[in-house]
Amino acid sequence: MRPVRLPSNRPPERFYRGGARISAFRGDGVSREREPEDWIGSTTTVSGEPAHGLTRLPDGSLLRDAVIRDPALWLGPAHVARWGSDTRLLVKLLDAGQRLPVHAHPDDDFAATHLGAAHGKAEAWYILEGGTVHVGLRRDIDAEELGALVRSQHVDALLALLHEVAVAPGDVVWVPPGELHAIGAGVLLLELQEPEDLSILLEWEGFALDGPSAGHLGLGYDVALAAVRRSGRSAAELERLVRPAPLSGSVFPRDADEYFRLERLPITGPALLEPGFSITVIARGEVEIAGRSFPAGTTLLTPAAAGELVVRGDGELLVARPPRP
Repeated sequence: MRPVRLPSNRPPERFYRGGARISAFRGDGVSREREPEDWIGSTTTVSGEPAHGLTRLPDGSLLRDAVIRDPALWLGPAHVARWGSDTRLLVKLLDAGQRLPVHAHPDDDFAATHLGAAHGKAEAWYILEGGTVHVGLRRDIDAEELGALVRSQHVDALLALLHEVAVAPGDVVWVPPGELHAIGAGVLLLELQEPEDLSILLEWEGFALDGPSAGHLGLGYDVALAAVRRSGRSAAELERLVRPAPLSGSVFPRDADEYFRLERLPITGPALLEPGFSITVIARGEVEIAGRSFPAGTTLLTPAAAGELVVRGDGELLVARPPRP
C-alpha cells in the first residue's frame, strides 16, 4: 500500500462563494463561484445528498465503500477495535470568498438525541491565508435575546456579539461544539472536523439558502438554538481558542485530541511519517514520499497498512489523523 494522491473534491453550489484560493493553492485551474470547499479523503456526504462530498479513489470506487470492505487495512486494527469502519475524521480546504454566516454545530449528545447522528461537529482550523475570524461570545446572552436576533435577522448585532480576531498563516483556531463562529472573507484554511455536515445557521441574508426552513437542522430554531453555547468567552479563554501553531508537532489544543489531530511536520531532509490512517497536505515546498515527488498543494490519503513512510525534500507537511484509539 502507498499513499493515494487525491484530486480536488468540491461539492457544487454551496450556499456561499469561494474556491479561487483553493485552485491557486492546488494549482488545478479555475473554479466555479460556489465551490469553496475541497472535501479530502471524505466518507461523509453533504447534508441531504446521497453522494456529494464522497471521495472517489483512482479506480473510481468510493473511499467509504473501500473502508467498509477492509477497515483494518485503511484504519488499523486498534482503530477498528474501538470504532469499526468509522474514520472519525473529515478534512477540508475552505476558501471564504465571502464572510460566512454566524453559525454553530451541535455536540455528540445533541446530535445523537435529536438527529440520530453518529457524531456532532467539533472543528478546528489551520490558517493558510489570513484575514479575520469571529469566534466565541463577548458576553453572556440568554435564550430569549438570541432567538429574537435570529428572528429579526439583525446581522450587525449578531456579529457584534462575537470576538473579532485577526489571523495569520500558521495560526490555529479551535471551535468546540456549540461555539458561535464565522470565517471572514479572504481566509483560506485547512479544517479538521468530525465527519458530519451539521450546521445551525443564525443568519442567512445574502447567502444562497433558505434559513427559516434549512438553518435549524429540521428541528425548529427553538430546539436547535439549545445546542448553542451562550456563555461569554474571556480574553484568556479566547487565547486558548485562537493562537499561533507550534513550528512542529501537534498544533491544536489538547481539548481537540478526542476528536482529531493535526501535526505540522517541517521537512529539511529525511524524516519519518508515522504509520496510521492519515490525510496529508503539502503546505509548501516539494517533498518525496515513498519514492514519489509531490509539490505544494498536493493532498494524499495514506492507509494504515502503508506503515512507516520515509519523507525527503524541503517543505512542510500538515498531517491530519483521527483521534488515538
